Amino acid sequence: MPTALIAEDEPLLADALAADLLRLWPGLQVVAQVGDGLSAAAQALALRPQLCFLDIRMPGASGLEAAQALAEDWPAQTPFPLLVFVTAYDQYALAAFDAQAVDYLVKPVDSARLGACVARLQRRLADQASPPKTDLSAGPAGTGTAVDSEALLQQTLAQLRALLAGGGPGAAPPREASVPPLQVIQAGVGNLVHLVPVAEVLYFEAADKYVRVVTAEREHLIRLSLRELLPQLDAQQFWQVHRGLVVRASAIATAQRDDSGKIVLHLRGRSERLSASRLYAHLFKGM
Repeated sequence: MPTALIAEDEPLLADALAADLLRLWPGLQVVAQVGDGLSAAAQALALRPQLCFLDIRMPGASGLEAAQALAEDWPAQTPFPLLVFVTAYDQYALAAFDAQAVDYLVKPVDSARLGACVARLQRRLADQASPPKTDLSAGPAGTGTAVDSEALLQQTLAQLRALLAGGGPGAAPPREASVPPLQVIQAGVGNLVHLVPVAEVLYFEAADKYVRVVTAEREHLIRLSLRELLPQLDAQQFWQVHRGLVVRASAIATAQRDDSGKIVLHLRGRSERLSASRLYAHLFKGM
């Protein structure tokens, strides 16, 4: 029996979506309904549904942030869930959805559109259950041909990266070209302010309500979210490799992929090992 999770912060809309889904797909089992992005990620990781319907705008974390957490923490041996984003804002349903590894619904959800979405999801689940073909040139997911699950996962991850980079909810807003990158970090400790040149920073790591600023000599805490900091950094020099980690590219000595698809980063002259998620594994390919 196929399983689904619904993440929607408006209970009436969540109930209506669940009822419509069960009407169109009587065999579907809705295993959880949650009202925020953090609960969506936690429940999906615990229950491992085959489908996730994620509202874009939710308290705590957006649907995109929940999907990002799933992409980073989903167990490698379990097929990644098929994602459907639900949004009241049609501008978030543009080119990033074209390949249709990820689908979307616009509120209020139209019955015919939901029916088409259900049919597409049913085809995808059938594709996943079929033996994979060694030749993937037959077409993208949803064409009725068996598709390698790893290829579908990579297609989904590519779309998530496009959505997260596109400035939607959960994504860091892009830095304006006319605004120069940040040069100095001002880290305050009581009445003392440390001026830390960004050129000396090895990596930034999210830590609760703070960001750790790590240099070769020491580390500092700044009361700023990583999402707020990212647009102020030079993206050519600092790479986001995890939703909570941004690393200076020139500080990375080697990147080693493990069996789950995650990347272990070794820094130059440092003992610590940092983890990059498979969502950002495309940054580490041999030339």
